[in-house]
Amino acid sequence: MGFKCGIVGLPNVGKSTIFNALTSGKAEAANYPFCTIEPNTGVVKVPDPRLNKIAECIPPQKLIPTEMHFVDIAGLVKGASKGEGLGNQFLGHIRETNAIAHVVRCFSDGNVVHVDGSVNPVRDIEVIDLELILADLDAINKKFASLQKTAKAGANKEAAAQLGVLEPVKAALEKGKPVRALGLSEEQLDLIKDYHLITAKKVMYIANVDEADAADPSKNANLKMVMEHAAKEGSPVVPICGKIESELAELDPADRASFLADMGMDESGLAKVIRAGYALLGLQTYFTAGEVEVRAWTFEKGWKAPQCAGVIHTDFEKGFIRAEVYTYEALMKHRTEAKVKEAGALRVEGKDYVVQDGDIMHFRFNV
Repeated sequence: MGFKCGIVGLPNVGKSTIFNALTSGKAEAANYPFCTIEPNTGVVKVPDPRLNKIAECIPPQKLIPTEMHFVDIAGLVKGASKGEGLGNQFLGHIRETNAIAHVVRCFSDGNVVHVDGSVNPVRDIEVIDLELILADLDAINKKFASLQKTAKAGANKEAAAQLGVLEPVKAALEKGKPVRALGLSEEQLDLIKDYHLITAKKVMYIANVDEADAADPSKNANLKMVMEHAAKEGSPVVPICGKIESELAELDPADRASFLADMGMDESGLAKVIRAGYALLGLQTYFTAGEVEVRAWTFEKGWKAPQCAGVIHTDFEKGFIRAEVYTYEALMKHRTEAKVKEAGALRVEGKDYVVQDGDIMHFRFNV
């Protein structure tokens, strides 16, 4: 499975600049509203230093990192749910993403127009939240009367269960509250998954700060406002400088470390965003390693061995027999798989084994 993230925000907050930096894409980034006309999509190879370390011990023909997908839509504005601006036309493109990255402007630049005339990140967040709430309410209202009729007929238990979740969701949206604020269980969310409600998705805020604040964003007053707002809903905040990330993306990989050091930074914004995204959704990584390839695979924390095998192919899950497992740390200590086995560090696990981050696995299956 890959991590798919929808990028939202007002026009001119740096969405497309950050999208280009993260994905090495070519989305248009300009100093005027609605320069992003069509939704942009990009695939990022997730950096994981463990992948290269494993390859040093088990040399493969190729290395395959896991991936992160980004979808960047036109900037949303006040009234988007009623047809204002262009972003409302593309909300469908982010309804099926796993999470939302909300880019918030925390930089001051008189040469970059703000659609509301001034920089106020909390106001900007509230504008976007309201438009997404109204879009979700519209999605529910289109089917609600029909669902009520079916549920009250008494013959359809699924419709009744769905209505039991949708009624409080609808009431919350009408009060201006996002679905994620209701604390719904996975079972409840699964009942209403066909509505693809945007505000049910978890959110991380990407605070686009000034270049001068990149090394120590804590000095940025606008960032403090975003962090206080995010803390109330339990959402993470990732401060990055879109301008610096753009310059970094243009460099050869070998030159990036020295560039970051010169800027007083120890890692890229991409690494921060991916780490925050994985933590937000409870994602982890396991590896497969052999002469053909060393590959990283994304799974959800708590998944058992057959589910993780199914990430590779559904047949692996259906015909799962057992998994041969050892840890990344064991390989780093013993340096070869043969010596891992000699040391007794390779285990045989069954269907109930809960896979751990960094496990190196060989699946045995029969179809």
